[in-house]
Amino acid sequence: MKKILIMSALILTAASTALSQSSVDALRYSRIDIGGTARYMGLSGAFGALGADFTTASTNPAGIGLYKSSEFINTPAVHIGNVESNYNGTLASDSRANFYMGNVGFVMTSKTKSDPSKRGWRTFTFATGLNRLSDFNHRYEMTGTNTTNSLLDTYVDAANGTAFKDIEDDTYQDYAFDLNLAWWTYLLDLANPNVDKLYVSPIPNSESKLQTKSIDSWGSMNEYVFSIGANYSDKLYLGTTLGIPYIRYFEKSVYIENNIQNTDLKYFNRIEDLETRGSGINFKFGFIYRATDWFRFGAAFHTPSWFGNMRDYWTVSMASEFYTPDKEGKTKYVAISPSGSYDYNLQTPYRVQGNLAFIIGNIGLVSADYEFADYGSASFDDQYNTFSEENASIQKSYAGTHQIRVGTEWRYNIFSFRAGGKYFTSPYQNNLNDGSRFGFSGGIGLKEGWFFMDLAYAYSKMQDDYYFYKTSAFSSNPVANSTRDHYILMTLGVKL
Repeated sequence: MKKILIMSALILTAASTALSQSSVDALRYSRIDIGGTARYMGLSGAFGALGADFTTASTNPAGIGLYKSSEFINTPAVHIGNVESNYNGTLASDSRANFYMGNVGFVMTSKTKSDPSKRGWRTFTFATGLNRLSDFNHRYEMTGTNTTNSLLDTYVDAANGTAFKDIEDDTYQDYAFDLNLAWWTYLLDLANPNVDKLYVSPIPNSESKLQTKSIDSWGSMNEYVFSIGANYSDKLYLGTTLGIPYIRYFEKSVYIENNIQNTDLKYFNRIEDLETRGSGINFKFGFIYRATDWFRFGAAFHTPSWFGNMRDYWTVSMASEFYTPDKEGKTKYVAISPSGSYDYNLQTPYRVQGNLAFIIGNIGLVSADYEFADYGSASFDDQYNTFSEENASIQKSYAGTHQIRVGTEWRYNIFSFRAGGKYFTSPYQNNLNDGSRFGFSGGIGLKEGWFFMDLAYAYSKMQDDYYFYKTSAFSSNPVANSTRDHYILMTLGVKL
């Protein structure tokens, strides 16, 4: 495996670019927070027992069975992601905005010729389209002074015991994305020319330096859905979905150390570019039961998503500048890695949902959803590698999580008014990190004849820690990140 595995041991973060598959990647592609129609978002996604909304194809597909007519919908949306950070007492912030389609879908309903006075199948419904599962658009700006250690300390620790010619020549590209780059930018050198396997960096121990890392990520995970729903006697609704999720993730990160005290090194940087693409398949099954006119309940099961064609592409460069010129008069050095790529498979967790809804005549409703997902069950594999260390890290790092959503809607004439809230527990075991998430939302809808329009605003907040580097020997202090996401959505739909 050409991708250098040493960096996944060197850098364990909450949002890092690890240049091999790691538990971080597994969590990123396992966590979903569906952004569907404006009506769905206005209720914070508490829609599992309500149905007749296209988004339910990706939540409880039995909701497709509640359609009584055909329709076409689309949801243009705007996302603004803001991240505030605190590293060793220094505050920083950045944001990123993007326009996207929350979903687009077509629903076709066919009524049967069953006798309404007798039990039987009333309608069959087919739905297809696209729902957004996750949004990766964020910018992080993290900076602060460190007087304890440096990223270069992790390089020295990793290099000790390795012959310098192995690092310098790197015949098999075992060190192409870290130690070889540091060697050729003079950030890694022999401590003693007569001792082959002992190294030193140009930064003295415990000297003060300013550490800065910016991360710009973009992309999304969306899902093509093909759903079938059925209505039995206006009491029992069944549904199933074939989902085809696909991932587009891009990240550019720049790490810098400068303002370094008592050293000839002016600064150094490390720049990483990562692109990940992949697609998979999953199945969803659900039911809704109308116990009375005012109460209904449901449940759904989602199989794991099996991504059989994940591929990473990446490059790394490092640069340094010294105050004192070398024999050739140079003070600046740059080293660039070869382009790397790797194919692998990913399996994300299964999910279980429970849904309740209380219908208050023709004027309102209150609904609630619960979901469980065990992020520790995610795993990697490929035909050459069992990923035993990475999968063990996933199992030790992540736990089963609980999601709770509540929402309400009230109608007046042709208008509907909506509000909701949600809370997701932390995906981490043993307080390794926070990562819990809460949010709220509101919206308004208009329905007139064959046309309807909905508007919604949704907000969510998450706290988590990020480490510039973390090994058994050296670690930066955590950066406390607070991520706030704002969504504005408008759904336009027509009854057919």
